[in-house]
Amino acid sequence: MGTVVTPVKTTNNWQTFYNENILGYFQNLHENPFELITLIVDIALVIFLAYYFFKIVKDSRAWQLIKGIALLLVITFVSGLLNLKILNAILTAIMNIGMIAVIVIFQPELRRALEQLGTNKFAKFIGIDKDIATRTKEDIYKVVIAVEELAKTKTGALIVLERDINIQDIIEKGIPVNAEVSPQLLVNIFVPNTPLHDGAVVIGNNKILAAACVLPLVDDGNVDKGLGTRHRAAIGMSKESDSIVVVVSEETGKVSIAKDGVLIADVNEEALKKILITNIVTKRFVVDKKEAKNRINIIKEKFRKEKAKKEESKESKKEE
Repeated sequence: MGTVVTPVKTTNNWQTFYNENILGYFQNLHENPFELITLIVDIALVIFLAYYFFKIVKDSRAWQLIKGIALLLVITFVSGLLNLKILNAILTAIMNIGMIAVIVIFQPELRRALEQLGTNKFAKFIGIDKDIATRTKEDIYKVVIAVEELAKTKTGALIVLERDINIQDIIEKGIPVNAEVSPQLLVNIFVPNTPLHDGAVVIGNNKILAAACVLPLVDDGNVDKGLGTRHRAAIGMSKESDSIVVVVSEETGKVSIAKDGVLIADVNEEALKKILITNIVTKRFVVDKKEAKNRINIIKEKFRKEKAKKEESKESKKEE
């Protein structure tokens, strides 16, 4: 008499997995609510570390390998659920040996991450970078350095510093750059007879966003007719938005600033620095911080008054 082989039921495996792992875990959370906090912290840390790990390897050769390893993990997990014992055993063995291979493959990325942990770049590595006001102030210093270099060589330049009003329509007309602000790059962009020198550079969100941008010319009859195209474009741009525009004259090498439709001519280095910091940093970020602090103080005061009222009501009830 032959032996009857009962087929393995996939549904039973799924049911067992659900009862022992998922359902059992949630029952444990219900009995010990404090573990929910540790779960949230645990998940947050895993997501945080995974995000920065992928950030490091995204632009490296290891990115394709990451995809392969992820697929291998998924197949191993699924083979375990479906009770494919031979396949699961092989994949598990590969995964155990693969840990050493992963360390070898990702050696450059791991080394770079550990170097960052051991230096003052750690703050940047975990995302605690300089605040926006400090970075913006540093960018202004770089712009001033570039402008002074351009003025010395009488190289014409037009630099738009975006503030609160978005000027995406102007940026889209130019050539995307999306680079860190640096004096060398700004000077190089405006070198005559280069592809990007004719037009304006737009700086916003601590980046050189675009170059060779076309700006609207002012058509006001009150504007001096002796002004060149760059100066008229600077005034027009500052009229249509709250951006501040810095102009370097190709003829004289003098620096001018256009703000709110008004051109401030022949500005020296210190005055340029002061005007830019006052209008782009001080009036925007410092005021915002004061307003935020005031709002916090108002909330604290309301909370204190409500607390005092509750205590008074409790005392009056006790007296009754």
